Amino acid sequence: MNDLFGPAPALGLLPMPDAEVLHLGRPDLPAPTNALLATLIAHTPWRADRITLWGKSFLQPRLSAWYGDPSKRYTYSGLTLQPLPWTPLLLDIKRAVEAAAEHAFDSVLLNYYRNEQDSMGFHSDDEAELGPDPVIASLSLGASRDFVFKHRQRKDLKPVRIALDDGTLIVMKGPTQGHWLHGIEKKKSPIGPRINLTFRTIR
Repeated sequence: MNDLFGPAPALGLLPMPDAEVLHLGRPDLPAPTNALLATLIAHTPWRADRITLWGKSFLQPRLSAWYGDPSKRYTYSGLTLQPLPWTPLLLDIKRAVEAAAEHAFDSVLLNYYRNEQDSMGFHSDDEAELGPDPVIASLSLGASRDFVFKHRQRKDLKPVRIALDDGTLIVMKGPTQGHWLHGIEKKKSPIGPRINLTFRTIR
């Protein structure tokens, strides 16, 4: 696949039409990334949920958990998540992400990719409760995985593939969700665990 970016895009705004995606590098996290990864794996009440796509029910190929302010429930693909209360560690991570992204968030979806077989199908985070042009900050911990964007309307544009390395923060904002799909593909070779924290604001 002849994608637009290699494994290490430059910091700052990515040159994607109809989008505003910022690659911010490593925020000032409250602990080393390997310690954060191990703690979150061990102490998060992970869920294996079923979602509904195209009228069919599927078991998500990853584990997840939803945290947030009270009443900040989130619905996607036929699944409604009630928020768990913030932990001190997640609040510390949230403050670091907010400082880097220059935006306040009230909830976070954690996705746990246990190995190379776990993935995320192509989708847009365009649910009504996120509001128009949502700001979503995505922090990666652990094994590097390729994050792939595909334009929803323009088939002439090649996919955009970037490697989300350990500690990497990207922010999607503006018209991004209205024009681009994104996902995490499976890997062919063995790879270690990864956690992705996507911070959001529920309206």
